[in-house]
Amino acid sequence: MKDSVDKLAYEKQLLSKGCKYICGVDEVGRGPLAGPVVCAAVIMPLDEIIEGVDDSKKLTAKKREALSEKILKNAVAVHISLIEAAKIDEINILEATKLCMKNAVEALEITPDFVLTDGNMKLDVSIPQQSIVKGDALSYSIGAASIAAKVYRDNLMDGYAKTYPQYGFEKNKGYGTAEHIKAIKQFGLTPVHRRSFTKKWQ
Repeated sequence: MKDSVDKLAYEKQLLSKGCKYICGVDEVGRGPLAGPVVCAAVIMPLDEIIEGVDDSKKLTAKKREALSEKILKNAVAVHISLIEAAKIDEINILEATKLCMKNAVEALEITPDFVLTDGNMKLDVSIPQQSIVKGDALSYSIGAASIAAKVYRDNLMDGYAKTYPQYGFEKNKGYGTAEHIKAIKQFGLTPVHRRSFTKKWQ
């Protein structure tokens, strides 16, 4: 069955109201025990869309990487922000995610006319906004942001895997797999671990 969701429905509505630059924002890495939360803000051209853009979790790593390359190349504007583990511990993951999204939006070279965010959160920005639950699967702009953020964070965790090879970051990307938890118990925590997420194993 062909996907019947019109992934440009939200964007079309905004275009019809005179918005020109519509920004999609998404995060990746709210749940892991290690690594930053990463947010991407993207303004995509809407006259010619990139086929296959969807919720990044539904795509294979290879497909995500190919799409991310196209998204970064074709975007009208794009910025990827991150909040490191220590700051997440200091302000909590929800506040860190909102700050990360705000930073990504405000760092765009072009100020958007409207911001579409994934999930259910209000950002501290002066631009009109709407949050959409499951937005990464329902909005083309948010889907593009989710792919860019996911590929960026995965590459970052692959880099950490070289520095801290015991934890299997190249496989678990910092999430709490059995292998990862076993490594924490055996080797302790690294500077990229979130202390507030790993209290029971410290």
